[in-house]
Amino acid sequence: MPGFEIFGDEERKEVQDVLDTGVLFRYGFDQARKGHWKAKTFEAELAERVGVKYSHLCSSGTSALCIALASCGVGAGDEVIVPPFTFIATIEAVLGAGAVPVFAEIDETLCLDPEAVRAVITPRTKAVLPVHMCGAMARIDEIKDLCAQKQIFLIEDACQAIGGTFNGKALGSFGQMGCFSFDPVKTITCGEGGAVVTSDEKLYKTAEAYADHGHDHTGDDRGLEGHPVLGTNYRISELNAAVGLAQLRKLDYILKKQRASKKAIKDALSRFSEITFRKIPDEKGDSATFLSFFLPEESIARKIAGDLGSAGIDACFYWYDNNWHYIRKWDHLKKLKSAAKLPVRLFENCPDYEKVNLPQSDQIMSRTISMLIKLSWTEDELKQRIEKIVEIISA
Repeated sequence: MPGFEIFGDEERKEVQDVLDTGVLFRYGFDQARKGHWKAKTFEAELAERVGVKYSHLCSSGTSALCIALASCGVGAGDEVIVPPFTFIATIEAVLGAGAVPVFAEIDETLCLDPEAVRAVITPRTKAVLPVHMCGAMARIDEIKDLCAQKQIFLIEDACQAIGGTFNGKALGSFGQMGCFSFDPVKTITCGEGGAVVTSDEKLYKTAEAYADHGHDHTGDDRGLEGHPVLGTNYRISELNAAVGLAQLRKLDYILKKQRASKKAIKDALSRFSEITFRKIPDEKGDSATFLSFFLPEESIARKIAGDLGSAGIDACFYWYDNNWHYIRKWDHLKKLKSAAKLPVRLFENCPDYEKVNLPQSDQIMSRTISMLIKLSWTEDELKQRIEKIVEIISA
């Protein structure tokens, strides 16, 4: 990853198809578009790939999360269980729904710990929102069973995990709804884009309408369409969808290359007894966008992360200090700083986010380094990278 590393004639052709018609809007203009329906085609191919009945493209992974939450009826005062290690958009989507984010610990999968989830479920819990971080899966079978037992929604944030599977089943297809991101640095990219997937027809129809001001998309005259719900504008353009369509068709190549490069680096690091690796419930299903590993203690992780950066080894992340992806640095969330008063402030079950204590997650994240796996590496570049990494860690 990311997919922009392999832009080529395929993307150019799909985009040119759209420009030749002059129809950039994803709905209507049937005659003018000359049979080119990039968003609809992408949706059909994505649904088939993920193994679900329905897929709906939207403007971003964040909007996909907002659509999924709304479609599942998550709203004012409802509690949604979330991990502390994710992109902040996961939390922003919950707050935007008027709901209350409730944090649970992660485990060495770097995803939600099912037992920690169980411990924070309350009568107000409406959904669990596990995030398949850095391309690999949570213990999604256990989380699914727990949600079914407690009769709460399971909404998967698979924004970083397109192409990942667990026991042969696509990540994003375990819950009532799944969400993907196709932003500039994802495994496949639209530039900006996202998708929700589901096999529930009612949820799909709600999602499709909600993402487009409530339009029911019935008939062939947009001005005469019904509006079963209030909605908003999370539409994707045909240009973005065109890029993503070409990228989706490259996914198998991307996964194969990522897995080979990741294996080469992991094999090299396996010689160090002090290093242990992220637990992945199904190694075969790892999309291999990152190699994540643990050092014995925080001070060693900090030292190695710093040395890797100083040596010019790019795309190595020490998430514990990252202000986008781990709760420790989310000062704006802790103080609930926003452009306008947030609904969550009105509820008696609003936590004091400055006092959230997640010692298990801190202990794990303080020892974690993640290395991005790039598609553009040549064999020589990968070999040289491995040699530098081994030299630094040996020292």
